[in-house]
Amino acid sequence: MQKLALLGFGTVGQGLAEILLAKQDLLKAETGWEGKIVAISDVMKGSIYDPDGLDIEKALQIVKKTGTLDDYPDNERLIRDLDSFETIEQTNADTIVEVTFTDVKTGQPAIEHCKTAFASGKHVVMSNKGPVALAYKELSELAKQNGVRWGFEGTVMSGTPALRMPLTALAGNEIKEITGILNGTTNYMLLRMEEGLSYEEALKEAQELGYAEADPTSDVEGFDARYKIVILANTVMNTVLKVDDVSCDGITQITPYDIKKAKTLGKRWKLIARVRKEDGVVKASVQPEMIDETHPLAQVQGVLNAVSFNCDLAGTITLSGPGAGRLETGYSLLIDLLNIYRNHL
Repeated sequence: MQKLALLGFGTVGQGLAEILLAKQDLLKAETGWEGKIVAISDVMKGSIYDPDGLDIEKALQIVKKTGTLDDYPDNERLIRDLDSFETIEQTNADTIVEVTFTDVKTGQPAIEHCKTAFASGKHVVMSNKGPVALAYKELSELAKQNGVRWGFEGTVMSGTPALRMPLTALAGNEIKEITGILNGTTNYMLLRMEEGLSYEEALKEAQELGYAEADPTSDVEGFDARYKIVILANTVMNTVLKVDDVSCDGITQITPYDIKKAKTLGKRWKLIARVRKEDGVVKASVQPEMIDETHPLAQVQGVLNAVSFNCDLAGTITLSGPGAGRLETGYSLLIDLLNIYRNHL
């Protein structure tokens, strides 16, 4: 029985909880894995801990109705108001699910959560990009030193296995180049601009549909994709690449004229994240590129993501799927939990 403590109980944390409720019998029957949430700690919603396991169905009902966990019923075992670090250190959870609101520029508080968990002998699974992009080597070494595992499948393409697939199914290949569409918001906007909208109109529509934040800078300037290509480079290609090493241009300068010009050439614009290793030198970039309409990445529409791996043995393998979403990201955490259980992480 894997005992879980959730740091954060927003969209992703609730998504995982819903999956565990819906799939617990199937997961046990098919894989033998059982998971129990013993603690939840959320800065805004409150904190509850029951060493025997929480009633997750009740916790979900209450938080959706009231916005907090204050009305979760007391019992003789229940402990309230542990902060995130106390939840890591003082609960009987063996695995920490880190889904807090983390500053991607600093990786905090998730980096410190990882360090504390590893020092406490606890595994961590997360969907936060910052710690993996900014502190991959340090945190990987700390996890190894403490004999625990660190899972972060959801940091690149949510539940689409952009990390697990190449690390397992493509083992033995030298991956010389990784090319991807790693941001669904900009992919959607470029599609709508092809259909006649201006940049401003496409952005407004993306915001109205919930694809873009009120401040869309991270998406439209390419910063989100830059973090993701760094994660791919460091984990899949086993390189040492820093965020600042990646040249980055977004889509803000793409005009209707540019869109029309691409069409006349049989091409379309995509925001492409790319990392290449040649003669031991690693070069990476994020920038808008005109790619031929027959290219596999040109066929990726809407808010979907895709990534291509250029392998010396298998050739070019392209993987496409959702790059975000409540259940999709919750599922990415489940992938990591199952891999810890299978001892393959």
